[in-house]
Amino acid sequence: MEQLDWIILSGTLLFIVGYGIWKTKGAADVKDYVLGGREAKWWTVGLSVMATQASAITFLSTPGQAFHSGMGFVQFYFGLPLAMVVICLVFIPIYHRLQVFTAYEFLEQRFDLKTRTLTALLFLIQRGLAAGITIFAPSIILSAVLGWDLILLNIIIGSIVTIYTVSGGTKAVNVTQKQQMFIIMGGMFVAFFLILDSLPNDINFSKAMKIAGANDKLQILDFTFDASSRYTMWSGLTGGFFLALSYFGTDQSQVQRYLSGKSIRESQLGLVFNGLLKVPMQFFILLVGVMVFVYYQFNHAPLNFNPVAVEAVQNSAYASQYSAVETKYEELEKEKKIAQEKYATALDHNDLYAINDTKEQIRILNTKDLVLRQEAKNWIEKADSNLETNDKDYVFIHFILNKLPKGLIGLLLAVILSAAMSSTASELNALGTITAIDLYKRNRKDDKEDNHFLRASKFFTLSWGIIAIGIACVADLFDNLIQLVNIIGSIFYGNVLGVFLLAFFFKWIRGNAVFYAAVLTQIAVVVVYYLDWMTYLWLNAFGCAVVILLAMILQGIFGKRKPIAQTT
Repeated sequence: MEQLDWIILSGTLLFIVGYGIWKTKGAADVKDYVLGGREAKWWTVGLSVMATQASAITFLSTPGQAFHSGMGFVQFYFGLPLAMVVICLVFIPIYHRLQVFTAYEFLEQRFDLKTRTLTALLFLIQRGLAAGITIFAPSIILSAVLGWDLILLNIIIGSIVTIYTVSGGTKAVNVTQKQQMFIIMGGMFVAFFLILDSLPNDINFSKAMKIAGANDKLQILDFTFDASSRYTMWSGLTGGFFLALSYFGTDQSQVQRYLSGKSIRESQLGLVFNGLLKVPMQFFILLVGVMVFVYYQFNHAPLNFNPVAVEAVQNSAYASQYSAVETKYEELEKEKKIAQEKYATALDHNDLYAINDTKEQIRILNTKDLVLRQEAKNWIEKADSNLETNDKDYVFIHFILNKLPKGLIGLLLAVILSAAMSSTASELNALGTITAIDLYKRNRKDDKEDNHFLRASKFFTLSWGIIAIGIACVADLFDNLIQLVNIIGSIFYGNVLGVFLLAFFFKWIRGNAVFYAAVLTQIAVVVVYYLDWMTYLWLNAFGCAVVILLAMILQGIFGKRKPIAQTT
């Protein structure tokens, strides 16, 4: 990195933190700190909701996902707009009418204290883990490619975001996330156009898309009913719907964003805004990854993008074997480049025979590419079984650091760190709120002044910041970071969503049945995931269905009681 990159990177981050502290200093009371005084306009709500979900993992992992597997991952988000409609019509009116601080506060009013406490604890477990991962994700990748100390990076990122979140609460999160989203999307658009500009002169966007299609990177829709397939139209519309409904409807890190809306209408418009733009945003980020793939068809790409793994195998007893694979790969790259150029020429001449012939050649070469990459991973694993062989998370950052001009490297790193801070801030804000309101305040028997609970909220937010940094420091890479966060959520979200649906629509079911059903369901979901009986997206629908079914059975065992009045 050059001096200009450091100036842009540090200047961007300092501006966001300083602006957030300056605009939101001095919360008057708990309501002002937790809900931002309920003053947020719809565009603030919408951008804050988007920024909360769009962590650094999104901008590191998603392009790499597209580079290796194509655009199919976008199907994961197809259920999201439908979930937004349900939340706008059902969840938001109830939350606003009851004037709750947290989503779980409603569950006590509907069921009992132990159900509220259980769901709050489930949230703290999964979101506390996720907060650590959202700090760890950019840290480990930046550490690997820049040579920075991993622990120090975790502490720096976690400390910066904790400072302004503790200082200004929800209002600070909302204010800073608007700036972060503009920086994030601006940086991604700059990267996209620079990639196009870096392609050979005769390769325009239209031709680049056709090349991507010839390499099977544009297969967006998969209508198969194979439950083992991770991303299909049906898993997106069902599992994705339940995950989005759970996340946006019951996860305090999101609920707190739209509870800060000035009115029901402002909150609803904010979620509609998110529902309309989220899928196009993810499509665009995946498209950036596809264009990176096209770029590397005409330029040298590493056999494995993880520099730490490559260095380890090159310094091991298997260095010669890995070097032999690299030699084969370099020869294959030359063949692939020739094939891509022939395909581009065939497109220019509209020669259908040549087009089909070169497409078949490209498929054969891509199969060989996959074999060599897998062989390289095998040698890396033999060199050190603890090394991460999956390099999806390193593809985009490798391109940024090695192919972008001075200044833009700093901008794209600012994008990654801004995304990390935006999602982590929401998580810490929500974790502190749940701990202070649902556990600490609710279970205190003595009356305290409002200022006491304001200080308690700040203290718990700070504590969760320290815990998240600690989790980040002991975390380890998974198959793919964006999948890891979604897996953690899927293990818990379906169960909690089912509890909320029972509260909204099953008036005859009472607290004891719901509580024990939720406990049994959580055990069942963990067992099903551990035994790998279904892909993680289906866990959301599974958990939701099981808790509802068990609650109905248990209520029948406990004895049906007179329906209670629903607060809607």
